[in-house]
Amino acid sequence: MSEPRGGSSGHVVVCLPDLPERTYMGEFPANTEVVLVPPEPGDVPDLSGVELIVPTGRTRQALFEALRAPGRLRVIQTLSAGVDWLLGRVPEGVVVCNARGVYDGPLAEWVVGAILAFRRGFVRARDAQAAGEWASFELEELAGRRVVILGFGSIGTAVAERLRPFGVEIVGIARTHRDGALGLEELDAVLPGADVLVDLLPLTGETAGFLDARRLALLPDGALLVNGGRGRTVDTPALIRELEAGRLLAALDVTDPEPLPPGHPLWTLPNTLITPHVAGDSDRAAERAFALAGDQVRRFAAGQPLVNQVPRYLLD
Repeated sequence: MSEPRGGSSGHVVVCLPDLPERTYMGEFPANTEVVLVPPEPGDVPDLSGVELIVPTGRTRQALFEALRAPGRLRVIQTLSAGVDWLLGRVPEGVVVCNARGVYDGPLAEWVVGAILAFRRGFVRARDAQAAGEWASFELEELAGRRVVILGFGSIGTAVAERLRPFGVEIVGIARTHRDGALGLEELDAVLPGADVLVDLLPLTGETAGFLDARRLALLPDGALLVNGGRGRTVDTPALIRELEAGRLLAALDVTDPEPLPPGHPLWTLPNTLITPHVAGDSDRAAERAFALAGDQVRRFAAGQPLVNQVPRYLLD
């Protein structure tokens, strides 16, 4: 992959959201021209001369239009770790960089919290409290349990680091076999022994519906599925059947469809915990995301290599 570098002394044009968090980006060198996208109801500026953009929801449609027409755009720096909204839209010659690392800590904390909520009885106690019932029940220890982490990248590693003090066995699954992680082709062999399956897969053409009815059926009775990745990596109807049968438990920060509409079966299943795609958010995550984007702008303006470049196979 060729490096999308700006000129060390040449003029570069970047497009940034005009949000309060922009202060975390810091100052830019003199050769940087900044085009700001005002908050609504202000107009989205012309992007034809922009070389690097930090998009938000407001600029997505304008960005898609810019990607369809020849222009100067060379770099898309997202404020999110996931880039599935760009699938199939990025032409050759345009590099996408994400916010990998920004959300690792809070998302890992959510995963640990979700596991504890089920295994230490908080979900069951919440339901009993809502029903006004006082009934004791036996809780499960985490020590000695096997946790399979599907998608063993930076977030998966952060989850493992936080879970190991509980005495659990960690099995990491990456795209390909490497030191410390098994490959995707080895997942089926470990699912029958998984007490917890943590799904952190990015959404790609390869991972859509990856946890289908067959793979969910490989999980043992009482296993907990924790999805902090993308909702579409799981076959939702198949998951609902398993949950309705009472065979599996699920903690879901992401769903398919999303947002989850009123009346959807997942809302009322008693062995399910749902949060509205907020697992990676925190009071400091936005600060880190904008600081990373600011560093990338300075790298680009100085002709330096960019970090967090997304592999092409995740965009096609």
